[in-house]
Amino acid sequence: MPRSTSARAGLQSSAEAAETVFYEALQAADVDMLMRVWADEDDLVCVHPGGPRIVGATAIRASFEQILSRGVLRITPERVLRTNTLSCAVHSVVERVQMQADPGETKFAFVLATNIYIKTPDGWRMVLHHASPGTAHEVAEVIATAERLH
Repeated sequence: MPRSTSARAGLQSSAEAAETVFYEALQAADVDMLMRVWADEDDLVCVHPGGPRIVGATAIRASFEQILSRGVLRITPERVLRTNTLSCAVHSVVERVQMQADPGETKFAFVLATNIYIKTPDGWRMVLHHASPGTAHEVAEVIATAERLH
């Protein structure tokens, strides 16, 4: 069911702005704010680390409600690689997840995420969030350099 225009307030001027709102919503445990980032498409897709493919806004909302019912997620996006066109943006993100271990002890985990945004009449909106577990200590990257200059 499409959301009303008033419910989609806060147009996102860029995919980067939409992504900022997405991570702010996770850190605030605000499902309404988080869902305003998603597009009004029937075939939205979300995959949480180690989880199944979730299709559709209703199912995605329910999954985030369940996750955020435990409290805020202290996730910091790092090392974002962006590919942008006029109407689509693909962001490859290393997410640093802060976790409270024993009292007074903070640990970090890493998640590798792909976020895809499309440009809509209501601004840039997410259509896919796919997250996979990273390594426990450090996420290694393999980057090939081009041999051609042009």
